[in-house]
Amino acid sequence: MLRGISFTVSAGERVALIGESGAGKSTLLAVLQERYKNKSALIPQELGLVRSLSVYHNVYMGGLHRHSTAYNLLNLIWPRPEEVARIRPIVERLGLAEKLFEPVGNLSGGQQQRTAICRALLQGGDAVLADEPVSASDNHQSRIILDALTETFETIILAMHDVDLALEYATRIIGIKNQGIALDAPTRDLVRADLDFLYGGKE
Repeated sequence: MLRGISFTVSAGERVALIGESGAGKSTLLAVLQERYKNKSALIPQELGLVRSLSVYHNVYMGGLHRHSTAYNLLNLIWPRPEEVARIRPIVERLGLAEKLFEPVGNLSGGQQQRTAICRALLQGGDAVLADEPVSASDNHQSRIILDALTETFETIILAMHDVDLALEYATRIIGIKNQGIALDAPTRDLVRADLDFLYGGKE
């Protein structure tokens, strides 16, 4: 149960929610996702992929709102060349080009996570809410993902486990400890040591 949580996010901010596992990051992000699910692209921790469908079809779901039901059904049966051309560069950037028509259920956890990220990138919009979007990626791949997100979305709220990447990519850090906000500061005012208290020890 979160306690005493109140904050606003301005357009253009890149916010990283950090803290120990169980501190409340995912709970807070879930509240935000429920509130803004029709206004933001979402990358949930459980991913929400259809395992029997291909990477292409799962990514395409991010663009369902752009087309009629008839068009979407046609594309399910016969992928439209123009839609393949739209999606291919996105999956190529995240290292999934060879998996484009592979069923998602055959992929590794990291590849599935990147498929969900590609879906959000195709959906686009002003903002994205993501729960641990680089948890299954190495440092190099994480940077590719975070670069793509920051280039695509004006406003970003990420729950992150990698503090160094949070300091590098976010403009604002919100530290969660004991189900509440223990720190809220611009990244430019912080160094790694300022965040150590969030991971054990005294508040």
